[in-house]
Amino acid sequence: MRYSTALLPIVTLSLSFTSCYGHTHVQTTLATNDPAAQPNEWLQKYGAQIDQSFSGPLSFSHLPYSRCLEDSSAQFDIALLGMPFDTGVSYRPGARFGPFGIRSGSRRQKEGRGWTLSWKTNPYAHGSKIIDCGDVPVNPNDNALAIDQIEVAYSTLLSRPIASEGDDSVSITRALAKDGLEHPRIVSLGGDHTIVLPILRSLNKIYGPVSVIHFDAHLDTWPSYPGGVTQQARITHGTFFNIAHEEKLMRNSSIHAGIRCKLAGLIDLEHDQSVGFEVISTDDIDDFGIADIIKRIRTRIGDSPVYLSFDIDVIDPGLAPATGTPEAGGWTTREVKRIIRGLAGLNFVGVDLVEVAPAYDTNAEVTGTVAADLVHDFLSMLLTKELPQPRKPKAAPAKHEL
Repeated sequence: MRYSTALLPIVTLSLSFTSCYGHTHVQTTLATNDPAAQPNEWLQKYGAQIDQSFSGPLSFSHLPYSRCLEDSSAQFDIALLGMPFDTGVSYRPGARFGPFGIRSGSRRQKEGRGWTLSWKTNPYAHGSKIIDCGDVPVNPNDNALAIDQIEVAYSTLLSRPIASEGDDSVSITRALAKDGLEHPRIVSLGGDHTIVLPILRSLNKIYGPVSVIHFDAHLDTWPSYPGGVTQQARITHGTFFNIAHEEKLMRNSSIHAGIRCKLAGLIDLEHDQSVGFEVISTDDIDDFGIADIIKRIRTRIGDSPVYLSFDIDVIDPGLAPATGTPEAGGWTTREVKRIIRGLAGLNFVGVDLVEVAPAYDTNAEVTGTVAADLVHDFLSMLLTKELPQPRKPKAAPAKHEL
């Protein structure tokens, strides 16, 4: 039999022969190649093994990562949770890769460099614990099962005690919750827009009906699509708000922002109003301006618990092409970011970003990068109570009179 010396420990034998009453004494010393006992050359020369913006495990903005659904010890105030579901779409599939695309687009973002001129704050410096809780392992072959999995996953995280309990500056959820307790807030990474129905079902258990701020090119309040002959077939990414209304999950004080899709006519708008929505169209930004849009949203929502749902297709497809149902003539990324800053201080209980389908990006991960930057804004929005103020212009330099 042949032995590989690579598999054997290093052995040093020290032999001492002593005649003692006819016996020979043999002394042996054993030394192994234990890695812990060896000097760490890398650590001594270069220090900690940090992740570059383009390296390391894929979590949102290089945040700590935990499989929170199975790890009950994971603590957080805000959790990022991926929902790779796209079997509720009516046109192009692919949003199951949305959580991956958003995380990939966030690789240049880090906790230590989260301060922005726009927000004048860093969401990671507020004292709240923010972690990436991975993805819900949704079933891709059974929509009814997948929707239940999303609801159970969301409820599981929502029921956890917050990490910063006792710090009133962390969250506003205690005053809104039916049980009078603080609850974590979840930033959901979709996935197609159908995921909002199980999310609203979960939130309803804690807060009762909530108002919804819905950024989208489409209403998503249609009754059902032709051929929807079963109860499950009624639930799609364009009908989930109608189902939520039937289940009394929303208040009659919700609002759309950025609508510009083709409609059957006024009948669609009349039904939309009966579901509880007011419409802000894409054109309103030109006719009335950003400040008016912010005012209308804040007035509509008031002090109610509010959920923000953001479909990436509210942005013009020239700037964010990777989505399943693109509509020409959308808002710019800068306009949307400005509106989001104007919503700080509302009573947010959760937020999502959905319908990112990376396969349709023309190049350079454009949509994933946009989506990741918006999620960073969402974190600031959740943790900022005061509206960010515009920068004051510097005084013009004195002119020489000669």
